[in-house]
Amino acid sequence: MTFDDARDDFSRLHRVFTFHLGVAVGLAWMTALYSACYAPWVRNIRALIDPTGGIDRVESTWSFLFVLPVILTIAWVSLYFGREIIRRSQTLPNVAVEFAAAALIAFGVFYLSIDRAVAALYIGV
Repeated sequence: MTFDDARDDFSRLHRVFTFHLGVAVGLAWMTALYSACYAPWVRNIRALIDPTGGIDRVESTWSFLFVLPVILTIAWVSLYFGREIIRRSQTLPNVAVEFAAAALIAFGVFYLSIDRAVAALYIGV
């Protein structure tokens, strides 16, 4: 069965969204792990990234790099295993609009994850 052979719109959109979110999760983890090899492991990485404004919020290298990939992974696993719950709890009248809104949120978290990893990578280089 391919992506286009689904029974209804929800099944087709769910498969496509699950696949693409899985790719985003993989890329977020690969980028975070790669930058973890070169980033300095400090208690407050924000002070190294932005010396003028990073002193007020303390965030360790571990949480700076890996919180957003963990959030994406939890979202992906819950999307994969909670298919019927998501189908029953549809809030918008159009399924495509609902998946588009979820895609915008997922892309935002993915972008922030990659942005943080690149910022930590630039410190180490």
